[in-house]
Amino acid sequence: MTPHYHINLFWSAEDESWIADVPDLKHCSAHGATPEQAAAEIAMAIEAFVESLEADGLPVPEPRYRPAYQSVRAA
Repeated sequence: MTPHYHINLFWSAEDESWIADVPDLKHCSAHGATPEQAAAEIAMAIEAFVESLEADGLPVPEPRYRPAYQSVRAA
């Protein structure tokens, strides 16, 4: 079973897309046109990343607690 990892989800003006990344899994990220699409893509990326680590006999990082923060840009 794949552990539940913290996911950062944010809009990238530079990429003009939503970016999702996993701080506990270095280089594990995904993007999408909507937050929902980015979240779905990162879920698949996490599963593939963990399966790859296991197949290579490497340790799978334990999820670390991170408090949730939200920032809102005022108009």
